[in-house]
Amino acid sequence: MTQSNPIPPPPREHSSPPLGKSEQLIQKTYANNIHSSYTEAIEQLDDQFNYEQNRHHFWSDPQQSILYGTPLYAQASDTQKLALNHLYWVFAYTSTAAAEVQTALFNQITASVFDRLGGYDTLYQELELETHQEKSHIHAFHHINQATAKHLLGPKVFDKLLKNRSPASAIPAPVAKQTYSMLRWTAKTMLKGNRQHYSQYLSNLEQKYKFIPAPTSGFGYLGQGWTSQSMLRFIMFNWGGSPFLASQYYNVRMMANMLLKNREHRIFRYYRKLKQQGAFIPAPTAVSYYHLLDESFHTTMSQVIGRDLYKDFPAPTAYEKFVANLSIYLVQYNALQGLNPAIPGLYLRDEPFVMGFIFKLLQQPLFGMSAPEALDWMERCFCHDHDGLIVAGRWHQKLLKEHRHFFEKIDYLWPVNREMRLMSAGGSIHQSLQRNQACFEQFRATEACANDSASLTCV
Repeated sequence: MTQSNPIPPPPREHSSPPLGKSEQLIQKTYANNIHSSYTEAIEQLDDQFNYEQNRHHFWSDPQQSILYGTPLYAQASDTQKLALNHLYWVFAYTSTAAAEVQTALFNQITASVFDRLGGYDTLYQELELETHQEKSHIHAFHHINQATAKHLLGPKVFDKLLKNRSPASAIPAPVAKQTYSMLRWTAKTMLKGNRQHYSQYLSNLEQKYKFIPAPTSGFGYLGQGWTSQSMLRFIMFNWGGSPFLASQYYNVRMMANMLLKNREHRIFRYYRKLKQQGAFIPAPTAVSYYHLLDESFHTTMSQVIGRDLYKDFPAPTAYEKFVANLSIYLVQYNALQGLNPAIPGLYLRDEPFVMGFIFKLLQQPLFGMSAPEALDWMERCFCHDHDGLIVAGRWHQKLLKEHRHFFEKIDYLWPVNREMRLMSAGGSIHQSLQRNQACFEQFRATEACANDSASLTCV
C-alpha cells in the first residue's frame, strides 16, 4: 500500500517576528526538509518490498546481528547468521517505530504550545511536516518487519518473543482515576502562570479520552503498567504546559536522535560501501540510509529547540528545571545505562526481557533447541566476556561522548545529567557481566519452576 506523500502545512496567516539567532537555522532546515525526497524514497521501497528478493544478503555489517560475537554465533550456519542479521534489523526498527509513534504525539503536543505563543510559524510548520514523515517511516518499518519475521519465524511469532514474561497487574479504576487527576492537577497548578500557552492539542486529547494516550514502549522505555503510564502522562502534562518545558522535550528527543544515529550510521556506511562496489543493495539497507537522511532534519531541530530556543523564554522556575531534569534522568536510567551481550547497540536495563527474548528465539525452528540446551547456550553468551560485548562497549562509549558534548553547555541541568553519570556507569563490561550472571541464575530458576511445578525451589 503506497503512502501518500507528506503534505506541507499551509502558510500561516500572520507574519513571524524575529526568533533571534535560532530563526535562520529553523527556516533553513524547514526549506531543505520540504524540498527533500527522502520520505518519498522510503515510501517507494516500502511499497515494493519483497523479502525473497533480499533474503540472501546481509542488511548491515554482520556486527549488527543478534548474538554477534558470542560462542553461539561462532558456531552458527551461514543461513542462521543471515537470519540473525535480519532479525537485528527487525528488532531495532520495531523499537524505532514505537519511538516514532511517541514522537508524532509529542511533536503535536509541543507544537501547539509554540503555535499559541505566536511568532513561531516556521517552527510549527516544520514540526507538522516531521509528524507526516514519521507516519511514513512507521508504515515502512511495520511492513518490512512483519514480512521478514513471518518468513523467518512464522506468523505472529516475533510478537510473542517480545512479550514480557509476566503481565502487569491491573490497577483498580478508582485508584487509576485518582492518580491521573492528581498528576494532572499538580502539573497545571505548578504551571498556572502559563495557562494561556497550554497546548490546545493536549486539551483536545483530554476531552476525547478518559486518560490521554501514554505509549510507554518507545524511546526511554518505562516498562508496562499504570505506574509507567502515570509517569509518562505527568511529563506530557508538563511538556504541554509551558514554552520552556515544550522546548525541553526536544532534549529528550535529541537523546533518541543520537541513539538512532549510533545504530543507523553504521548501516548508512554499509549502504555506501555496497554502492561503491556496485553490489546489490537490500531494500532494508536503503530504507535505513534514507531514514538517516530524513532524520537529519529532525536532529537539527531537536538541537536548536532543546539547546537554544529555550533562551527566548523567561527563565525557568525551580519546578520547570526539576521536570526537565527528571525526564532526562529517566531516559538515562531506562534506556542508556546497560550493555547487552546478545544485542549490540541495545542499552536497556531490562535483562529479564532480553533473556526471555533470546530463550524463546533459540527454541524456534531457526535453532531448534530444547529448553535445557537454550539455557546452556545462554549461560555462555550472557555470563562470559566475548567479542560482541566488547563491540557493544565501544559503541556505548561513543554514544556517551556525544551526549556529554550536547549537554555540557545547558546551564540548568543537574550534574548527573550534564555528565551523563548513569549512562557512564552502565558502560562497564565487568558490571554488566555481574548483573547478567545474577539475573541469569534467577531466570534459570524461574524456568525450572515453570517446567516442574513440584520443584521445591519454587517457593
